[in-house]
Amino acid sequence: QVQVVESGGGLVQAGESLRLSCTTSGTTRNFKRSGWYRQAPGKERELVADITAGGRTTYKDSLKGRITISRENAKNMVYLEMNSLKPEDTAVYYCKVQVGTHFYTNDFWGQGTQVTVSS
Repeated sequence: QVQVVESGGGLVQAGESLRLSCTTSGTTRNFKRSGWYRQAPGKERELVADITAGGRTTYKDSLKGRITISRENAKNMVYLEMNSLKPEDTAVYYCKVQVGTHFYTNDFWGQGTQVTVSS
């Protein structure tokens, strides 16, 4: 079983920065990828950024240039650096960890961390 816990959210003003952290514990053998998602009120959950075991990254197009995802393997930590925050970035941010092989894939989600950006 894998446990995922997000932290680092909060209330910030537009233009400021935040770094979200995702702590993973438990059995992370066969780690495949980690991703940050967000869900704003009344909207569907969407992918913000993703990083594979090999370090390949993917970003939501509209956020490119303002966000950076990184992983610290030794600590099983994944980070999301967000700069120049806007009110529309307000959402609950979730971390997902995927483990698996060619034969199976399991996704584990955290409880989320609230990010609120005031104008």
